[in-house]
Amino acid sequence: MKYLYILFTICVIASCNTSEEKKGNQDLDNKDEIPAFAGIEPNRYNVAFLIMDGTYNTELTAPFDIFQHTQYRKNIKAMNVFTVANTDDAITTFEGMRILPDYNYTKDALPKIDILVVPSAEHHLDTDLEDKAMISFVKKVDKEAQFMTSHCDGAFVLAKAGVLNNSVSTTFPSDIYKMQEMFPNLDIRKEVLFVHDGKYITSAGGAKSFEAALYLCEYLYGKEIAQSLAGGLVIDWKLDKIPHIIID
Repeated sequence: MKYLYILFTICVIASCNTSEEKKGNQDLDNKDEIPAFAGIEPNRYNVAFLIMDGTYNTELTAPFDIFQHTQYRKNIKAMNVFTVANTDDAITTFEGMRILPDYNYTKDALPKIDILVVPSAEHHLDTDLEDKAMISFVKKVDKEAQFMTSHCDGAFVLAKAGVLNNSVSTTFPSDIYKMQEMFPNLDIRKEVLFVHDGKYITSAGGAKSFEAALYLCEYLYGKEIAQSLAGGLVIDWKLDKIPHIIID
């Protein structure tokens, strides 16, 4: 009787393990049905930040901070902010920060992107521009996005994708001549911190990425909200004091 009890117990355990294994396999089979990132709230602007190894911290974190803080302002259409990359693994910024992307744009089902942000990265003037998958992704997003924005040398990515062909733009001050050389048919302006032409907003980058992001918020939400967002980050925001170009 003792041996029968032991045998019965073993069978029960084996049955439970098999059930758990099947459940685990079903979970793996259904992984594509699970959102890669659960921070998407309805009735908001979806703002995607295109990141990769070598991304510069400031051009990423400055607009990210501004846009994320819209979630704490009332009676506006706030912003969902998330990162997209060509990998599931952590990317390493130029300064050494490791960031786990929210979405892999090469395989994940992404939410509709209303605003694309292209921060500068270490190789935006050379090898990154040869990344056909990335350039194709930018072109695809451009077809539906309400705004395409860049900071510093992120403008080179937009230019390579061909989306700036009929727009005035700018980039990092010391790289303006390089951009003019690489894209001689573009209208690239200097001595401004940002340019807004149609759906495209390009900025000089660096700490001035805050200003370009605040400008977009003022454009969408009005001066009072923009000043509130700036105040929350201890930024003295006065649009009329900032060198910029707006093309009507």
